[in-house]
Amino acid sequence: MALVSAKEMLEKARDGKYAVGQFNINNLEWTKSILQTAEELKAPVILGVSEGAGKYMTGFKVVADMVKAMIEEMKITVPVALHLDHGTYEGCYKCIKAGFSSIMFDGSHFPIEENVEKTKELVNVTKQLGLSLEAEVGAIGGEEDGVIGKGECADPEECKKIADLGVTMLAAGIGNIHGKYPANWEGLSFETLAAVKAKVGNMPLVLHGGTGIPTEMIKKAISLGVAKINVNTECQLAFQEATRKYIEAGKDLQGKGFDPRKLLADGAAAIKATVKEKMEIFGCIGKA
Repeated sequence: MALVSAKEMLEKARDGKYAVGQFNINNLEWTKSILQTAEELKAPVILGVSEGAGKYMTGFKVVADMVKAMIEEMKITVPVALHLDHGTYEGCYKCIKAGFSSIMFDGSHFPIEENVEKTKELVNVTKQLGLSLEAEVGAIGGEEDGVIGKGECADPEECKKIADLGVTMLAAGIGNIHGKYPANWEGLSFETLAAVKAKVGNMPLVLHGGTGIPTEMIKKAISLGVAKINVNTECQLAFQEATRKYIEAGKDLQGKGFDPRKLLADGAAAIKATVKEKMEIFGCIGKA
């Protein structure tokens, strides 16, 4: 199955009151583990790629070609979108050229007029090519590729301005952050989410920073219009913990335990378990 735009899967999720998971990829093991789990659970999935991860994997074309080849070789039948995460204006065009099926333009750090202007241009380009486009209003807290936000809540009026441009989905800051949540985190602002929803109508909403948000908050967010939830840190932590246990148990010193296929196997299995757990919470299993 070829890569698809995220539009149809998110509209189905919005109408069905569940969310599609975006799981960020960092290498072949990440991609393989996520695709295997999505196929086993018959769940639609979005593979997220930050600009830093794209650079790490030597370029966006390498990423796109790898994902397309893996979908073919692994005989993946569920819908898969390859999505640029927190893209710069320049990065969006690089990913369009490389063959991504979905783009995120993060103009949240620009004045709203500039965010609107650049998003409007990208709406026209992505619509012509049949790609989905995510926009952002109100910075997501934490750090993503050097962009640091405090988790401000988005202005519903600004959200309406961006939504009215015709984007596929909208990431609105509601107190969520990237990375681990601190002990003094105040939680999601459902008041903001409801106000944004009232302004943007049927627009599928995106929740960034899905790692560490309590299950009941996630389910409430889905009931209020969130149709896409991003997870990255949780997979990284699961991979790290499983790999650490493997090495601390001395398994890398036994036989050919140093072989990277063995050295990374427990970490890859931990990613699969994490993705499955998230998909169960999101309600997207069996929705492909």
